[in-house]
Amino acid sequence: MSPFATSDGTKKYAARFVLRAAQGHFREQQGLLVSSIGMGTYLGEPDARTDKAYSEAIVAAVESGANVIDSAINYRFQRSERSVRAALAELARRGYAREELVICTKGGFLTPDGDLPGDASEYFQREYVETGILREGDVAAECHSMAPKFLADQLDRSRKNLGVETIDVYYLHNPETQLGEVPREMFRSRVRAAFELLESAVAAAKIHFYGMATWNAFRQREDAPDYLSLEAMETLAREVAGGSHHFRFVQLPFNLGMTEALTRSNQLLDGRRAPMVQAARDLGFTLVASASLLQAKLARGLPPFVVSALGLENDAERALQFARSTPGITTALVGMSRGEHVRANLKLAGAAPASKEQYSKLFERGEDA
Repeated sequence: MSPFATSDGTKKYAARFVLRAAQGHFREQQGLLVSSIGMGTYLGEPDARTDKAYSEAIVAAVESGANVIDSAINYRFQRSERSVRAALAELARRGYAREELVICTKGGFLTPDGDLPGDASEYFQREYVETGILREGDVAAECHSMAPKFLADQLDRSRKNLGVETIDVYYLHNPETQLGEVPREMFRSRVRAAFELLESAVAAAKIHFYGMATWNAFRQREDAPDYLSLEAMETLAREVAGGSHHFRFVQLPFNLGMTEALTRSNQLLDGRRAPMVQAARDLGFTLVASASLLQAKLARGLPPFVVSALGLENDAERALQFARSTPGITTALVGMSRGEHVRANLKLAGAAPASKEQYSKLFERGEDA
């Protein structure tokens, strides 16, 4: 049995839903079949009740047609990753193999363990500085590090939290956090060193792919302080590992209120301008949308032209349909800690993505509105 998602495993998973999932719900990327809707684990209190709710929601999501599970070590002070571990154990009991599921997490932000310590400074000093994991100058904005020794530590903690030998996608979490603190050349050097560490983690079978999970970086105008060029980041990966590098995923916000990945031509490719969705496609990246419902802000009150263009039963479905149907977006993540939300959102697995005609109508109406 493979310790990570495989082509055969994800095909087996998709075959479970041959009678329930519409054509287009599963998409082939990086040799895997992945669902158009993924499970997010960001929000919620760091308590046992939320732990249990997330574990149950993850099981429900997998049983409803979502095989992409996304977390981060700092989500709920490491508790979200541990909720994933509990869910994976339950799913194994129900007959789901590890290689059917795409497990993703992130590292970069400093985080306590389980709950907020009484003295956070003392905790981080004892846990990271006195142990030599972090050195002076390794932390930017008082909360973020890409130092290789720190990332190696965080990666191993995440593997233990998740209960997996190999993480399918390991993201550098909001690396642009450092751009307000360090010069771009230093930032570039730090990213390159992080990529070297992550390529070594691939070789050690600790991760399968890596990427960047960002908030502003790839959506900003080129003159913004925290803007990043995907081509420039991919060049760093090529410097480290050549054309066979494993930097293949990017996560960024994309929803009805944040459309920059599609509508802003802020990426340069061989001297020509392109939006992020095109840049990712041309450079061989898988693009994952975060904040598909914008933390439920898009689940109600959408304008009439969106309702007319997309149809469906409610605004939550329409907002999620928009994200999952956008050309170039492979998976739309949505945070779900309650079973009823999972079942409601995953009903969309049985609906085909919006047609080109519907999508064009949406933008035409949007321009007129």
